[in-house]
Amino acid sequence: MFDIAPTELMLVALVALVVIGPKDLPRLMRVVGQWVARARGMARHFRSGFDEMIRQSEIEEMERKWAEENARIMREHPVMREEGAPAMTPLPPPGDGAPDSPPAADAPAVDRPA
Repeated sequence: MFDIAPTELMLVALVALVVIGPKDLPRLMRVVGQWVARARGMARHFRSGFDEMIRQSEIEEMERKWAEENARIMREHPVMREEGAPAMTPLPPPGDGAPDSPPAADAPAVDRPA
């Protein structure tokens, strides 16, 4: 990330040890670690907020496209109504004789040829 070689890191640690001193160095490292953790937390919070905004805008865009496509389909394929007939015939609920539904438990057994 920062491209620091191990020898450069050792040199910085040695200079920090000489300038700051061995007594205050652990306290300084703890404070630096806390600041780095806070910076990472703020960056993570910013990134998650930004990702949420992008996700919401993508959802709104898809809903707009779906509404336009639905309107186009409804214009091209109008529903034909007969007098007194419903516009569409609803599908039967599962278990009421639909081909994919399993037979009801109380239904009589039917002998089928093998």
